[in-house]
Amino acid sequence: MTIKVLGTGCPNCKKLYDNTKKAIEMGQIPATIYKVEDVKEIMKYKVMTTPVLVVDEKVILKGKVPSPEDILKTLFNEMLNKNKG
Repeated sequence: MTIKVLGTGCPNCKKLYDNTKKAIEMGQIPATIYKVEDVKEIMKYKVMTTPVLVVDEKVILKGKVPSPEDILKTLFNEMLNKNKG
């Protein structure tokens, strides 16, 4: 699983990155997480609000900073959906 947190370095962007990292550790999810701060790269995802959570190139959430527990639930749901397909 590849996870990207898109944001220009704002406090909420940093918080989403930290919470996502905690969620990965809590759930022992085999994932690589990247922080993407380059505006040109962020624009490729056609989002206007940050922070943004991208999982395997799919935008999962934007403009929110959920708790690590909520992010973990979201990641597990993504894993389940991926295995169904």
